[in-house]
Amino acid sequence: GSGGRLFLAPSDADLDSARAWIAAEEARRAQAAEARALPARTRDGHTVSIGANINLADQAAFAIAQGAEGVGLMRTEFLFLERGETPSEEDQYQAYKAMADALQGRPLVIRALDIGGDKQVAHLELPREENPFLGVRGARLLLRRPELLVPQIRALYRAGRDGAPISVMFPMITSAAELLALRETCERIREELQAPKLPLGIMIEVPSAALLAADLAQHADFFSIGTNDLTQYTLAIDRQNPVLAPEADSLHPAVLRLIGLTVQGAHMHGRWVGVCGGLAGDPHGAALLAGLGVDELSMTPRDIPAVKERLRAAELPAL
Repeated sequence: GSGGRLFLAPSDADLDSARAWIAAEEARRAQAAEARALPARTRDGHTVSIGANINLADQAAFAIAQGAEGVGLMRTEFLFLERGETPSEEDQYQAYKAMADALQGRPLVIRALDIGGDKQVAHLELPREENPFLGVRGARLLLRRPELLVPQIRALYRAGRDGAPISVMFPMITSAAELLALRETCERIREELQAPKLPLGIMIEVPSAALLAADLAQHADFFSIGTNDLTQYTLAIDRQNPVLAPEADSLHPAVLRLIGLTVQGAHMHGRWVGVCGGLAGDPHGAALLAGLGVDELSMTPRDIPAVKERLRAAELPAL
């Protein structure tokens, strides 16, 4: 179901209506699936890049089969969450290389370790925080724990040295100072490894980053908006709170306005903007994002056919 409603003791008429809806929905999905390999090009010729959010190399084939043109978000925290010890530089390198090989030259955006908030790793021995969503997470953790940051950056540049079309993005950036410190570390490691330059981008997840988009775009090669966190921080609603979660609406005007400011600031400096949050995988939300000027949408692979179909049926000025 798409409405989030539960009907108790439905009548025969209700059941007939539901079955008809299911049949129509299946027909619509089948039609979208037939054209999933086609680009997400609107009727007036505007193209939006479509990527997939995945963790493992063995998920790449399915994502491509669903119409993904690359990976817009590879989450690296799974390497830390699924084991009882910190993965070595070699472990990470092999994982990134495997993903790049599976994509066969398609673009790959890898997010640096995003731990903290609702993602806790026991063996990292992070301090207990009263409010972990407002604590040491994402880039804040990486800058304070070089033993986590440096091996990951080395592994990423080693994979890039093999010729993989990798872009790296850092989560939970709130200021230019954080980004500059991370870029400095990346450049030092790149020179040590004699590796090619990799595009370095940032996640836009907090209002301060969206408001400073024009300034951050001077130092970031691209932006990727995490609409789930941006919504949480903008509306001051914990997205895990069962009472308030229904009100954590990424279509809230304040959230959309921050997305618009992000796009405006990025395009001012010729940077592209993607969205890898839940809103990108909703056909209606994807259309709104395209209308706001977002250049790339990345989502759960199963959402790709319907999003592409919605965009191909539209004209950009009407979005």
